[in-house]
Amino acid sequence: MKTDWIKPLIGRPGPFATVYLDATRSAEAGDKDVAGRWKAVRRTLTQQGAPPDVLDAVEDAALRPLRKPGAHGHVIIADASGVLVDKALRTAPAVATGVWHAVPALLQAALAADEEVTALKVAVDRTGADLRLVGVRCWDAPRTFEAPHDDVSKAATGGSSRGGGTGGGGAGGGDRGGSAAVEARAEDSLARNAEAVAREVERTVAEERPEIVLLFGDARTVRAVRASLVRPVAELTVEVAGGGRGAGVREAAFLENLEGALDSYRERRRELVLAELRRGQGREQGTVTGLDDVVAVLARGQVKELVLSEDVGYDGALVVGADGARGPLSGRTLWVGPDPMAIASARASLEDAGYTDGLETLPAAIALVRAAVGQDAGLTVAPEGAADLIDGVGATLRWSDGATPHEVAATMSRDQDLLR
Repeated sequence: MKTDWIKPLIGRPGPFATVYLDATRSAEAGDKDVAGRWKAVRRTLTQQGAPPDVLDAVEDAALRPLRKPGAHGHVIIADASGVLVDKALRTAPAVATGVWHAVPALLQAALAADEEVTALKVAVDRTGADLRLVGVRCWDAPRTFEAPHDDVSKAATGGSSRGGGTGGGGAGGGDRGGSAAVEARAEDSLARNAEAVAREVERTVAEERPEIVLLFGDARTVRAVRASLVRPVAELTVEVAGGGRGAGVREAAFLENLEGALDSYRERRRELVLAELRRGQGREQGTVTGLDDVVAVLARGQVKELVLSEDVGYDGALVVGADGARGPLSGRTLWVGPDPMAIASARASLEDAGYTDGLETLPAAIALVRAAVGQDAGLTVAPEGAADLIDGVGATLRWSDGATPHEVAATMSRDQDLLR
């Protein structure tokens, strides 16, 4: 998905501390779980030469609760100026890692980009709404919208204590008539307020361009607001049970529902990319797979979306300064230059292209992500079995020409082995 927020890390003078941590807190130990894991990572970073002020900044971020249900990870990247990346990950690493190096471990930042969703959260009741943008372009605080109509309380049913209780049927009929009028005004106010909230949501969506709108709160108001939205915004909107504007919200249950809605959206978004990849493989155009071919199209700026298999994306050992341990790119490196699109399998290829200074090797996965971010390509992590990826990597393309590597569809496992 979108990786533009990672781009400022490329070319920024280092060194950097990169931490990939299991941030899961057990019911018994709580914060002590994370503190113990961080303590071990801090020792590793200290041995690598990371200064105390950088480590203190990372520690503040590492020990802060992320308010995420279930098991989850945490990626933090920092330099002498402070914390640059501080993101939660749905997948907790099997082993916490930390590295102090001249360049950041972009793979972990890219994982956060794959999971990041820019969402507009809208909590509603009959008097208005609280809106909050979360994700890359997040707001520092929620914005409150007060609806213009305040006549939203219905008269109590079952009679009234006002107006005298001995006036017989005439008085009762008058009370019923007054009650009906109050209820009618309340219904009208509710409808008008829902329309006003809907217009505010539409205005915010037009300005901020969120990927999804998460609508929750008073159930009747939620339905009324949803029904009042114009179709394009309504199609972005998902109703989430359990939330609200005021007290009384069951926070744990609501957060679980909220995360479930975001997970469903991530799956839909990922499937759009993988479906495009599969279509391209079937047509034998518009996509490539295999390390050498992906490097070739990255060097030419052709990549629309870089696709990594899970065993590449979540290989915690694939950090700068390590060769990797488990995934299909284990032990493989690539040559890179100062330009993010300067990427090749051999140093001679970069020298032939005119690069002479600042050449170095990086773990292959990190070099791929660096080149993808440098050309504003997206990044998607493919679940096991979701796509045929030679070497665990593939790409969809913005454009193709005669020099673009030509894909041959591999429909059987033996075909894939031969293509390797």
